[in-house]
Amino acid sequence: MGDWFHRDIVEPGKLPGLLALASFVLTFLVTRVITRLIRAGKGPFGNVSTGSTHIHHVVPGVVLTVIGGFGAVGTGRHGVVAGVCAVIFGVGVGLVLDEFALILHLDDVYWSEQGRQSVEVVILAAALALLVLGGFSPLGVDSLSSDQRQNRGSAIATLVVDFFFALITLVKGKPRMALIGVLVPFVALIGAIRLARPGTPWAKRFYRRRPKARAKALLREYHHEVRWVRPRQRVQDWIGGAPDRPTL
Repeated sequence: MGDWFHRDIVEPGKLPGLLALASFVLTFLVTRVITRLIRAGKGPFGNVSTGSTHIHHVVPGVVLTVIGGFGAVGTGRHGVVAGVCAVIFGVGVGLVLDEFALILHLDDVYWSEQGRQSVEVVILAAALALLVLGGFSPLGVDSLSSDQRQNRGSAIATLVVDFFFALITLVKGKPRMALIGVLVPFVALIGAIRLARPGTPWAKRFYRRRPKARAKALLREYHHEVRWVRPRQRVQDWIGGAPDRPTL
């Protein structure tokens, strides 16, 4: 375990990535603590406003992301400056993705049901970053042998097939599996084989004349909702805070 962590995670070339991931996660957690205190009216914190304009923390997040990203590109992957840029970038991304739902809906949905999407995206982004640091290369390129790497035709074919499976998974209404499948092709293959979710482009196109497939997809969706949605929401509420109840 220790050898793997030192070899695949903290080797010099990956240290900025580790710093960016750590600062990203820490920034998100600290931000959520502060926003929950503001929501409860506790502590010295408060919303930042200029006149009647509420300055969301996605604004400084974008600025820090730009500074850290361009700084990292200009300094490479080694040295103290690269580490500092990685931390700045991680802090910026943490602030931006904490308000991902606001960007998606162009509305202040931070404490609404739609606001759960921010927590979900942060968890998914952290998991993907950890996979990359652990040695997974996009589209399964890490699984190629040395002979296959020398054969450009085989490498391109592998990329095309992996992308095809990920695209099918996405069209079937499974964006999480599709995104993870870009790094772990076996996940995309499973998503491409399994039934599509009801109402997705794949289901509308290919299940239109297959009532048994439609019924099976609906039944599977129901069991999925019962089995996973409530536990996932409880985890999201524990991490990011429960959304406001809609007013009648």
